[in-house]
Amino acid sequence: MNDLATPLTAKDFSTDQEVRWCPGCGDYSILAQVQKVMPTLGIPRENIAIISGIGCSSRFPYYMNTFGMHSIHGRATAIASGLKAARPELSVWIVTGDGDALSIGGNHTIHLLRRNFDVNILLFNNQIYGLTKGQYSPTSEEKKITKSTPYGSIDHPFNPLALAMGADGSFIARSMDRDPKHLQAMLLRSNAHKGASFLEIYQNCNIFNDGAFEIFTEKGTKMEEAIFLEHGSPLVFGSNQQKGIKLDGFKPVVVELNEGVSKEDLWIHDEKDFYKAQILVRMFDDVTLEHHLPRPFGVFYETERACYEDVMAMQIEEVIALKGKGNLDKILKGNETWTIS
Repeated sequence: MNDLATPLTAKDFSTDQEVRWCPGCGDYSILAQVQKVMPTLGIPRENIAIISGIGCSSRFPYYMNTFGMHSIHGRATAIASGLKAARPELSVWIVTGDGDALSIGGNHTIHLLRRNFDVNILLFNNQIYGLTKGQYSPTSEEKKITKSTPYGSIDHPFNPLALAMGADGSFIARSMDRDPKHLQAMLLRSNAHKGASFLEIYQNCNIFNDGAFEIFTEKGTKMEEAIFLEHGSPLVFGSNQQKGIKLDGFKPVVVELNEGVSKEDLWIHDEKDFYKAQILVRMFDDVTLEHHLPRPFGVFYETERACYEDVMAMQIEEVIALKGKGNLDKILKGNETWTIS
């Protein structure tokens, strides 16, 4: 137990368990950033719960000195929903992967987002099944050659953020394992959001899908291929911030900043704009675009919406105030009954 009289440190959130991921795995960096951020939240460790499903990422609860549960495949979101409904005062974090959350657990993920429980989803996306040794996943690109697709995948991949937008997620963001400062900032924003936060984290699986996101993480290409979103700021990128993005109708186009084009002419990012967020989440997979676009990172969209656990508690209070404590047998029996003679 900790009453926060003594400030916590990242070490306080580390357990005595040996961290067992492959050497060089991106999960190590994500774990380190979470452990660095947790002490700054001002939440006692006993009020934090980390729920995971199945996969490499799902070892996470063993390494965090908080409450937690290593649950079953695809069901972390369902278990976390129940926990938040029963114990709304807890800070609940869901650690999952692209296979766990978007394949067997896809249905649970979209319903958690639409219900808007006040939980934080950290989706580690490495575009592969790592724990089961290299099969293609729901986010693997088409024609991906893996152990389960020796002639190339014919599946069309999920776009996790577009899926979250479609499920009416109230906070949608993206970061990466190899940008610690940005990842820490996104973790803080996720925690600050009241509602279901969905943070996709590009995570390198150096054994079965090494370099999947290298173009966005390496110094030589990062500034040209990644664009970092800031609310109220123009969309600029490039090694010298010499490029920007304008909207031609509903189509994003890359322009060079020069005497004829200034930052004032560019698309200004607005985290509250639902319609532009739809364009942003699709920027990298819109094959109809004529020009190559950078991949966005940051907060795409945030909105305020009632949380499921709060509305549920209000409903219970209203019913008790109106009718008193209910009769469970009568409720289960319902009004639509009949007698068979």
